[in-house]
Amino acid sequence: MKRILVPTDFSKHAEYALRVAAQIAKANNSEIMLLHMLELPHQGSDAIGSGSAIPEIMFFKNKAIERLENLMDSDFLEGIEVSEIIQFEKAFEGILAVSKKNKVDFIVMGSHGASGFQELFIGSNTEKVVRFSDVPVLVIKNETPDFNASKFVFASDFSDEIKAPFAKLVALANTFNSHLDLVMINTPNSFKPTHVAESIMSEFVKGFNLTNYATHIYNDVNVEKGILNFANAIDANLIGMCTHGRTGFSHFFNGSISEDLVNHAVRPVVTFKI
Repeated sequence: MKRILVPTDFSKHAEYALRVAAQIAKANNSEIMLLHMLELPHQGSDAIGSGSAIPEIMFFKNKAIERLENLMDSDFLEGIEVSEIIQFEKAFEGILAVSKKNKVDFIVMGSHGASGFQELFIGSNTEKVVRFSDVPVLVIKNETPDFNASKFVFASDFSDEIKAPFAKLVALANTFNSHLDLVMINTPNSFKPTHVAESIMSEFVKGFNLTNYATHIYNDVNVEKGILNFANAIDANLIGMCTHGRTGFSHFFNGSISEDLVNHAVRPVVTFKI
C-alpha cells in the first residue's frame, strides 16, 4: 500500500479518517495525499471567463491552502510523507479522478455514523465514491485512536463475480494481519440449507491461499441486520463488502444491499468494487 488518498472538508469526521490513515501509513510506510475539493459557484466557468468571480475563488483557494498546511503540521502526521491537492471539480468526480491520476491504492473517508452520509461533501457524494471507486474505500465514522483490523468480517454469497474483489480483500487482510471471518447470511427470502452453504463457501475459498480465516453461516431476517448482528456477536473490528458500480451496494442474494448498512454500522466499513 504505497499511496493513501484522504479527502477532507476539515470536519471532525474527516480528521477521524485522516488519523486512521496516518496509523495505516505508519505501519506500511505509505504516502498520504490530502485532497480538498473546491466546487465552483453555479455557472462557475462563465464567471471565470468574465473574471468577476476570480477574487472570490482565489480567496477560498488561499484559505483552503492555509488550512491544509496547518493540518499537515499535525503531530499525528509526523514522519509520514504527506502531499496536498486542491481541485476545482465536483467532489466525487474529483476524488475519483485524483485517485486514478495518482495511482492511489486506498481511499479513507470520514462519515457521520448512524445519521448517514451527511459528512464530507454533502449527501450522496461519499456514496458515489464508494460505489464507483476502483480501489478499496475505508469509511470511518468515529474517532479511532487505535485502528485495529484483527477481526475482519466479509459477508457475501461467494459467487464467481466476487472473486476479483475478494483477491483485493485478501491482500488488504494480509496487510492488516487480519483474521478473516467469512459469513453467508441466510434469510427467509433466500434460504440455503447448511450443507449447501458450506459447500459453496468451501469451493470458493479453494481458489485462494487463505490460512487465517473461518467460515460462518448466520440466520437473520435480512442481510443488513445479519451482517451487523454477526459483526456485533464476534466483536469485529472491520466489515468488508462488495459494491456494484451501477447498482450501488451489491446484495449478495439477487438484489442490492441497502446503503443503510454503511450508515448504520458503528464499525469501520471497507468496500471493494465488483
